[in-house]
Amino acid sequence: MNILIIGATSGMGHNLWKHYVSLGHNVIVTGRRKELLDDMERNYPELTLSVQCDISQTELLNDVLENVIHKYGWIDLVIVCAGIGELNPKMDVETELSTLSVNVIGWANAVALIYRLFERQKSGHLVTVTSVGGLQPAPIAPSYSASKAFQINYTKSLQCKAKGTNIIVTEIRPGLVGTRMAKGEGLFWVMPLERVCQSIIKAIDKKQKRLIVTRRWRFINFLLKHFM
Repeated sequence: MNILIIGATSGMGHNLWKHYVSLGHNVIVTGRRKELLDDMERNYPELTLSVQCDISQTELLNDVLENVIHKYGWIDLVIVCAGIGELNPKMDVETELSTLSVNVIGWANAVALIYRLFERQKSGHLVTVTSVGGLQPAPIAPSYSASKAFQINYTKSLQCKAKGTNIIVTEIRPGLVGTRMAKGEGLFWVMPLERVCQSIIKAIDKKQKRLIVTRRWRFINFLLKHFM
């Protein structure tokens, strides 16, 4: 397969890259940190193409996607992991707008471009990584929780749009995962990254519509959805 992972320099994206190259797939990886991308390409030079790209720079991502298609001709699977989240109890406006520029504007641009590509191909598998946090307003991180709510509903819209086609849209909705995105004191049920990624891989293989990961976070998801 030809696989594109947007946001692959750390956390879930990085772990998924290691899994797919280990199976012999071609994996295109994007991220903001060039030194990490270079290391990834050096480790698996025949299977990895790294491209430095911040998804908030929408025109740059457009060019990246065009170049990838020119090189490979076809993309089978795209996993969108890119995103930021900062605690902002003092409501610094710059922090709020920065989060929205990545998690809403950049994210929507990336997902829409990919979906349109799959429409031209008449097939493809799009995977978005949202968050259980999108179901509950967060006073100390309002733009983050709001942006994740946007991503959840946008993904649902694409799933409706994809009905009757050969396009698969999978939403991965994690709780707290042991990555640098998990910030703050008193965090509970922080799931190990390896365990979470194993569940994600299975959901992708099965072409599931949605995965709330891990199992205990499904209970929290249910409570937030129906009682909050």
